[in-house]
Amino acid sequence: MGVLSKTWALVLDLGTILSTSKHVVTKGAPRFHWRSYSKYLQRKASGNTGFLFTFPVLPYLGYEAYRHMNRSCTVYAQFKVEEVIEQADYLYGSGETEKLYHLLVKYRDSDNAEFLWRLARASRDLALLSSTSAEDKKRLMYEAFDYSRNALEKNESSSAAHKWYAICISDIGDYEGTKIKIGNAYVVKEHLQRAIELNPKDATAIHVLGLWCFAFAELPWYQRKIAAMLFASPPSSTYEEALGYFLKAEEVDANFYSKNLLMLGKSYMMLKDQKSSLLWLSKAKDYPAHTEEDKQIHKEAVQLLKTLGG
Repeated sequence: MGVLSKTWALVLDLGTILSTSKHVVTKGAPRFHWRSYSKYLQRKASGNTGFLFTFPVLPYLGYEAYRHMNRSCTVYAQFKVEEVIEQADYLYGSGETEKLYHLLVKYRDSDNAEFLWRLARASRDLALLSSTSAEDKKRLMYEAFDYSRNALEKNESSSAAHKWYAICISDIGDYEGTKIKIGNAYVVKEHLQRAIELNPKDATAIHVLGLWCFAFAELPWYQRKIAAMLFASPPSSTYEEALGYFLKAEEVDANFYSKNLLMLGKSYMMLKDQKSSLLWLSKAKDYPAHTEEDKQIHKEAVQLLKTLGG
């Protein structure tokens, strides 16, 4: 065996020693007993005087080999993350809800917020499918909430994590009762506003804040009474405020979502502006139905247009 070959053999053997030697200290900085190791080196190098000259290079060669492997692993891992996210976004855009969920659920224990908020979204979308049983819907809604919360814990600077946390905590309010749902409303609004602050061009977050306003504008009287009893300043809003957010979302990303078109029509309808209501409801009706939700939006738009005589 040549000098260089022996050198690399010793570099590899060093890893074996560090992983198996009784002299390795597991707490604090890794180290080993030098006398034990020096005897090992003497045995490995016996009969080879050339080894004495190559030995000082060993630490550097070992470090370079480790650094190269570490860099390669990091690059590969990053490539893998980007590849999965690209695939996930394609499936989402194609309306492949079940395939998307099964792709992402494998990464439910990930520390990557980009995986987690997408998984929250996918879980929620799967819950909302008409083919999903009531029991599975509830389970998936709570799963979505857990994933969104984890995403936010991993990255508090993620606009999407704030947005989906707000959406998911609102969803589980349907199972927690009126008191908790109304109480959570403050949290929902806070995280939506934070999401928009982090990304002013997120039309979906702006749209959802419009939904928040619309929901409290049309809150039934008995729920208003409960809210007034529970909170000194219960959440409230107006149809004008809701309309402002829906228009802003459309300004940021025109025609991005069938439900935003529908809500524009409904907001104008509540404000007695029939002409504008007919305009936006017609756009919602004509929106290409790519998803199950789009189909439901189309059906509701048709019914409202009949009500208005459109």
